[in-house]
Amino acid sequence: MASIPRAGRQTEILEELATRLFAALGYDGISLGQIAEAAGLDVAAVNDLVGGKRELYLTVLDRLYRAKWQLLLKVVEGARENPEVSAYTLHRLADGYLDFCLVHPEAARLSTQRILSDASDVGEVERQYIQPQNTLILDGLALAVATGHVDATVDLEFLLWSIVWSIHDFCQGGILDDQGVRVSDPCTTDRFRAHLHRLIHRTMALPGPHPGPHPALTPENPMPHP
Repeated sequence: MASIPRAGRQTEILEELATRLFAALGYDGISLGQIAEAAGLDVAAVNDLVGGKRELYLTVLDRLYRAKWQLLLKVVEGARENPEVSAYTLHRLADGYLDFCLVHPEAARLSTQRILSDASDVGEVERQYIQPQNTLILDGLALAVATGHVDATVDLEFLLWSIVWSIHDFCQGGILDDQGVRVSDPCTTDRFRAHLHRLIHRTMALPGPHPGPHPALTPENPMPHP
């Protein structure tokens, strides 16, 4: 296998480091000089590799959102042809996106930073990435609604957001145990996953018991990573 060119490897390391720093401190909370220092580079070298701070931030988001897009394509696979697959789109989303955020907690943190008005001058992110992804998921549910598998009165947009908000918060803080300590161990994650499935199933009034984790989206069949 051919080795990665030195500049390419430097860029990869820089982007991974910037992802962690933007997620932890926010775009507004860190300078390009601090990122360069953490990477063992000077600002001129960073500019040569990735451009300025704004360009680096957009590159970080692009890597994460491209990986999420591949996840969502798997979630909606077959949904436009099969009403039952369409009806379980949000079950599949809950499993896939929870697994994604557990592996990449920076995705949830970056989203929270933006909700708190971080990088407010970088306004194209929601329009370019988030809205198309939401539309893809809601389109995946359209056949189930049209064929009566899902009650048309259910507010699927708010249910989608409720799933995303819940996953983001859980992956950043877990829950409190009886001693007031935050926990997010595998057992707690299993409880949370089951709760998401019950929430989706009952809100959508789907028939029968909720199906549990979808076998195509479990950790044994992981999603692509950035």
